[in-house]
Amino acid sequence: MKTIKGPALFLAQFAGDEAPFNSWDSITRWAADCGYKGVQVPSWDARLIDLATAASSKDYCDEFLGVARANGVEVTELATHLQGQLVAVHPAYDAGFDGFTVPEMRGNPQARQEWAVDQVKKALSASVNMDIKAHATFSGALAWPYLYPWPQRAPGLVETAFDELGKRWLPILNHAEDCGVDVCYEIHPGEDLHDGVTFEMFLERVNNHARANMLYDPSHYVLQCLDYLDNIDIYADRIKMFHVKDAEFNPTGRQGVYGGFQSWVNRAGRFRSPGDGQVDFKQVFSKLTAAGFDGWAVVEWECCLKHPEDGAREGAAFVRDHIIRVTEKAFDDFADGGADDAANRRMLGI
Repeated sequence: MKTIKGPALFLAQFAGDEAPFNSWDSITRWAADCGYKGVQVPSWDARLIDLATAASSKDYCDEFLGVARANGVEVTELATHLQGQLVAVHPAYDAGFDGFTVPEMRGNPQARQEWAVDQVKKALSASVNMDIKAHATFSGALAWPYLYPWPQRAPGLVETAFDELGKRWLPILNHAEDCGVDVCYEIHPGEDLHDGVTFEMFLERVNNHARANMLYDPSHYVLQCLDYLDNIDIYADRIKMFHVKDAEFNPTGRQGVYGGFQSWVNRAGRFRSPGDGQVDFKQVFSKLTAAGFDGWAVVEWECCLKHPEDGAREGAAFVRDHIIRVTEKAFDDFADGGADDAANRRMLGI
């Protein structure tokens, strides 16, 4: 067993144009002031990091890490959720996802996809320069528009989509192997990897690649009515990253899982600040600890009601109170009578 590290905070939802959220120095000081020991970095946000330079310059990365440490936090992981999304985009979503790339790539899906692959590889290389062993991302999606089988899906459609998804990610996973970094896919609706079954389908296409792993976020499972505790038991060996995000699912006679195209406030399923939703985090932390998870507990604040700064400060305390410092001895050691092989044989009457 390992003691989970934390608390840490994913900075994507906080970076902005106003102080203290508009620079690497000020946002890391703010995070430490909130009670965090680590931060997860959105690699697409130029206000916080120059990804191209981080990928090529160890000196830049040493300085980057030095600023964070001087302010009281470690860099837990880099993230490429937006770039990873663009590794695989169904044409129906071209316009919607074009904003995730740089202006010169917009309107050119092939160039955008090549740029995205390069971005993820750069983030993996930057992770090496920072001595970081895990990386957060999305898988992207080709099959997602066909989630519900109406009209009836054409034979082989889903299989072809996952074949292509595996083909696109395998070179990235091989680069991750060269870097010694685990790629942790956030299992998330909107991605082709949105539950355990689809993750397994992907693993088959990438030959059970050792670097293809999971970012565990129970909030997405609550909204799918999936057993998020059993998920830990099943995939413990592949869970290499952990987002602490809460959610609630309150179906009515008018709406359920699909939400009726309503805003987040008016949906049956809503994301909430840690502790305000329905996730049993005591059990989540217990199961991850027992399974030997030795990564960071990273708060990903997404709440349709609470102010983000309140959620951040409360989230740090919430994680700190849930981390289990693992025991070094058994609770009944006081009753150990001592034994040897001969004594054991006498006790058994043999």
